[in-house]
Amino acid sequence: MSDQNRETALSALGEHMTAGRIDIDEYGERSAKVTAAKRVSDLAPLFDDLPSPRPSALLAGASAPLAAPENESTVTRWMYKSAVPVAVVLAIAVFILTRGRVLLIFALPMVVAFLTWTRRR
Repeated sequence: MSDQNRETALSALGEHMTAGRIDIDEYGERSAKVTAAKRVSDLAPLFDDLPSPRPSALLAGASAPLAAPENESTVTRWMYKSAVPVAVVLAIAVFILTRGRVLLIFALPMVVAFLTWTRRR
């Protein structure tokens, strides 16, 4: 954990003390724990019972998804890679089933709608 993380945590604690949410003794206890913290996760319990402001390091962690970002990007890549083959298979199936007739005109909007839907998810 960086010194900047500790400074922002101490600053946030100071604002809570100024606002009257914590007293001077509690500020002393919490600030001692901030200076002794080894990881950003050590700061979380110190701010659990307090509203904003929070240290920026905790805000970044709070907005992060529970799953690892690598897993999410893997799923997203899989969706994009699988959308095109599925759309092509759907278009070929419609073409074969309609034997190239007028109903093929309806296949193109379905393929476009499918591709649009998978990219928005």
